[in-house]
Amino acid sequence: MDPVVQVKDLETTFFLKSGPFRAVNRISYSINQGETLGIVGESGCGKSVTSFSLMQLIERPGKITNGQALLQGQDLFKLNKTEMEEVRGGKMAMIFQEPMTALNPVLTIGYQMNEQIEKHMKYNKKDARDRAIEMLQLVGIPAAAERYATYPHQLSGGMRQRAMIAMALSCNPTFLIADEPTTALDVTIQAQILELFQSLQEKLKMSVQFITHDLGVISEVSDKVLVMYAGAMCETGPTQTVLNSPHHPYTAALIASRPHMGQRIERLKTIEGSVPAPHELPPGCPFSNRCPRVKQECWINKPPVVTYPDNQSVACFNPIP
Repeated sequence: MDPVVQVKDLETTFFLKSGPFRAVNRISYSINQGETLGIVGESGCGKSVTSFSLMQLIERPGKITNGQALLQGQDLFKLNKTEMEEVRGGKMAMIFQEPMTALNPVLTIGYQMNEQIEKHMKYNKKDARDRAIEMLQLVGIPAAAERYATYPHQLSGGMRQRAMIAMALSCNPTFLIADEPTTALDVTIQAQILELFQSLQEKLKMSVQFITHDLGVISEVSDKVLVMYAGAMCETGPTQTVLNSPHHPYTAALIASRPHMGQRIERLKTIEGSVPAPHELPPGCPFSNRCPRVKQECWINKPPVVTYPDNQSVACFNPIP
C-alpha cells in the first residue's frame, strides 16, 4: 500500500534579526490510509509548525527551506497559491488548537461551513446548508439547525470544538490534521471528542496527523507515534512499542514524568534543565544538554537514525537497550 502522506526531510526556517533558526529540522514520516500518526513533544518542539508547513500556512519571517510533502503523490510544496487553496479544506483539512481564534467571530457557524462546502463540493446554497446541518448532527450537536445560525461566542467550548470538527470533515478530506483539538476542554468533553473523532475516522477512512503533548491521548488514538524535540525527530514507531520500550532518553523521560494510577508519590519526575534557545542549540543532538546518557560525540555530531526490527527508529548515539 502506498502511503497517503509522505513527508521527506521537511525543514522550516524562521529568519529573524538574531539570525535564522530551524523550527523543523529535516523530519520524515509517512501515513497510510485510515492510519493515525501521533506527534508528541513539549511546547515549542515544532509540532504545530510541522502541520502549518504542510498546510502552506507559514508566514514571514518563516519559510519552508527544504523537503517534500506528498499527498497521494502530489507535492504540496510545488503548488501555487491558487492550487493550494483547492487542496486546503478539500482533500486536506485541519482542526485548529483554539476554535475561538480559528473561527471568524462575526460570521455564523453556518456561513463559514457553507463557504467551504460550496467551494470544494460545488454545492448550491440550499444543498450546502443541508450538508452543514447534517455534519453538525454527525458530530453530536443538538438542535443542529438552530446552531447553524449561531455565532461562535454563543457556543460552549465543547460545542465550538465539535463545530470545527464538523467544518473540517464537511468535504470528506483524505488527510486530516488535528492540532491539539482537546487541549482546552475538560476531561469529560475531551473523552467525548476523542470517541467521536475515532468513530468518524473509521467511518470516513481518513489518514490523520494528531498533535498533542498528552501521551495518554496518543496511546488512545494513534497507530504510530513521532516524538519531537527542538524541531528534530527523536523516536518514531508503532505507538505501543514506543511507549512500552522507548529507546531514546527523551522519550523515556517523557513517559517517566507521567503520573500513574494507584501510585502514591510525593513528587513527579521531571526532565532536568530546559530547552535551549533556538540560537543556542548544540551542533550535535539537541537533547544533549539534558540527557543522562550523553557522550562526547553527542555534542558534536548529529545522531544517526537506528531502525530496529519492529519498525521503531531512534536518533541517538547511545540509545536505551
